[in-house]
Amino acid sequence: MFSELNVEILARVQFAVTIMFHYIYPPLSIGLGLILVIIEALYLKTKDHFYLKMAKFWTKVFALTFALGVATGIVMEFEFGTNWATYSRYVGDVFGSALAAEGVFAFFLESGFLAILLFGWDRVGPKTHFFATLMVCLGAHFSAIWIIVANSWMQTPAGFHIVGDGMFARAEIVDFWAMVFNPSSVDRLLHSVIGAWLAGSFLVISVSAYYLLKSRHLDFAKSSLKIGVVVATVSCVLQVISGDSSAKGVAKNQPAKFAAFEGLFRTEAEVPLVLFGIVNTKEERIDYSISIPKLLSWMTFKDFSAEIKGLNNYPKADWPNTKAVFQTYHLMIYMWTIMFTLCIVSCYLWYTGRLFTTKWMLRGLVLSVLCPQIANQAGWVTAEMGRYPWIVQNHLRISEGLSKAVTANQILGSLLLFSFLYFLLFIVFLYLLNEKFKVGPESYTFGPAPYHQIGNQIGALPEELL
Repeated sequence: MFSELNVEILARVQFAVTIMFHYIYPPLSIGLGLILVIIEALYLKTKDHFYLKMAKFWTKVFALTFALGVATGIVMEFEFGTNWATYSRYVGDVFGSALAAEGVFAFFLESGFLAILLFGWDRVGPKTHFFATLMVCLGAHFSAIWIIVANSWMQTPAGFHIVGDGMFARAEIVDFWAMVFNPSSVDRLLHSVIGAWLAGSFLVISVSAYYLLKSRHLDFAKSSLKIGVVVATVSCVLQVISGDSSAKGVAKNQPAKFAAFEGLFRTEAEVPLVLFGIVNTKEERIDYSISIPKLLSWMTFKDFSAEIKGLNNYPKADWPNTKAVFQTYHLMIYMWTIMFTLCIVSCYLWYTGRLFTTKWMLRGLVLSVLCPQIANQAGWVTAEMGRYPWIVQNHLRISEGLSKAVTANQILGSLLLFSFLYFLLFIVFLYLLNEKFKVGPESYTFGPAPYHQIGNQIGALPEELL
């Protein structure tokens, strides 16, 4: 038999497994959606059938990630009712508004234009198809907006009051826009969306580099790699700006979380920025640290002498798991550093005309697809574990949000079942993705050209056939 503590741990592990698996796919869909908009815009501008072929290939990859994202996201909604009934009652009015807005602004937009994106190549004109692609891309971004608004409200709740008492208490919205624009929502939205752009662009970069190494689909690979590098480089620059703003927001609104990010156990002035270290929770310090003196104080408050609150300002029962949060936070930063370095080196090699032939760089770019995925997962773990022990910051503890009837055996059974199914689903995803990459863009049969392209194709025929 398991104790009540085990019920909480198992429920948290189950939700972590389901959401981390789900979180592989929406960032890819959002990022690839942006890439598709860029490629189709290039097709409209140049009228080059080559870009149409590129768009069709990446649309097939987008469709696969989109389908997996929808399928894996449904499970989490059921978990709210099975494992977190008290929490669902508490936040129902808040989440109901945000998720209803998602349905109106995101799902209807995506579902209304997705069929045109996937099957309308030969049925609508290029401008109409571009508009459909743009709407699907916007729909994916709108979906992220409302999900992050709901999660950000848990981090920095605003625009509500409490109705009822005890386990029947619930948050009721009194100001919808204050709920939407709560203190952390804009920073967290920008940070997450840019992370999604990085996921999509580095997938394109990885596949393109693989084709170049194998000397396959060279024209396609070179063009895709250029687009991926441009999007990734811009996104990396935007991400460091967004990350700086987000960290300052955490320092202001969730100082205990910020202290856990930086492994700061005691309130100090002139705080160094720790680049690397191992958290020693027993002696409440960072061992084997490499740091830059006073830099954290300056980065946080633009004052080298500024004081930053440490965990000693809060009861130990309210401390996050500093050892885990410190490492995941820094892992996210390490991944950004690798991505930014790859982008800078790629731009330099592109400028010098060696990007497509430098084997060691292409091998690194093939593996780079893992960097944004690791960064996104590490960032999510940092944000959620950093809020511990609160499920709604300073209002509802995680232990108070559990369902009262569910047992540890039930959670464990469903956890094992879901883990097995997700493992199989991931294998299927990798297999289908690999099949698409093995076939490649040039081997796809796209069907007869739409009427508006026939003139261009005739003009491209050999002179002796005209």
